[in-house]
Amino acid sequence: MIGFLARRFIKDYQDTSNATVRRAYGVLCGAVGIVINILLFALKLFAGTLAGSVAITADAFNNLSDAGASIVTLLGFRLAGQKPDPEHPFGHGRLEYISGLIVSIVILLMGFELLRDAVSAILHPEAVECSALTVAILFVSICAKFYMYCYNRGVGKKISAAAMQATAADSLSDCAATAAVLLATLAGYFLHWQIDGWCGLIVSLLILWAGVQAARDTLSPLLGQPPSEEFVQEIRDIVLESQVVCGIHDLVVHDYGPGRVMISLHAEVPAHGDILALHDEIDNVEKKLHDKLGCEAVIHMDPIVTDDETVNAAHQKIASLVRGIDENISIHDFRMVAGPTHTNVIFDAVVPYGCALSDREAEEKIKRAVHELDPRYFAIVQIDKSYVR
Repeated sequence: MIGFLARRFIKDYQDTSNATVRRAYGVLCGAVGIVINILLFALKLFAGTLAGSVAITADAFNNLSDAGASIVTLLGFRLAGQKPDPEHPFGHGRLEYISGLIVSIVILLMGFELLRDAVSAILHPEAVECSALTVAILFVSICAKFYMYCYNRGVGKKISAAAMQATAADSLSDCAATAAVLLATLAGYFLHWQIDGWCGLIVSLLILWAGVQAARDTLSPLLGQPPSEEFVQEIRDIVLESQVVCGIHDLVVHDYGPGRVMISLHAEVPAHGDILALHDEIDNVEKKLHDKLGCEAVIHMDPIVTDDETVNAAHQKIASLVRGIDENISIHDFRMVAGPTHTNVIFDAVVPYGCALSDREAEEKIKRAVHELDPRYFAIVQIDKSYVR
């Protein structure tokens, strides 16, 4: 149905890199979610009242909270699509993440409410009525929620939307929850097991787990998570396509919401090259990053010596030496300043987060290793951190 509606109402629906198309998908899926969840709420509330089941009634109000979450998702996509303004020059894209966080909070609140009702039902169990209509409503609900999981997950991946991924996770937990309620209803009718409260407990715990997962997935980009390895590799490939770029480092990716990414990096260029020609080429690389990845890029040129065999040989030896200390440590901005009695070897060392060595320990080990390599060498090391995986 989503595919049909997308073809019907979304212009250029296949161009999911377009911000307008992304927003249209978010609004469409949010609207469909609202309609389906309100229908399920009405049906389950009727079935729960008919059967006198706390589990079915709890599941009904869970669908009502899902309808509210769909409204938040819809509003989030609408607000996130606003153009940049003087107060928010990077746009409003992070509102999409905030809407996902609100969805997760709603899920958690509903989970705690249902947990309380389930405990009450366990302490004071009551018989549950079962009818063909009740069973049919629960079965239809399972199918509807699984469909919602499929389309939210599919569209969420297609447009890289954290809010929709959170909604998909909630829909899948709803499937399991409603299945548990259905089993409890059948067990109570055929086996006379009064497990309605226990199934309500399972429902509430599943909802709480979905809420925790959704909160984690939306908090991470808000706090500033590293870019994906695939995105980093795309950046590297585009930059290194240029014949004048020898290497890159100090790559930083700032995410202000889907389609609103700022990139800064240092590109190593030959020190003997023509500065105006190099600057023109770097401008072309920045434009290529914008055209291919839809991001704003700022590239700093780092001149390096490429035509001195002594410097190149020392660079390779010391890079290998540093990897021997820790294979995850890399060096860049390498240069040598020779004097009559000693040579200063100057470079930056990237020590990753989680390294067994502290920054100070890594610096001292590198300095000693360089001096042992050649007593004339004295290393001047600047410790850097990597902001990508």
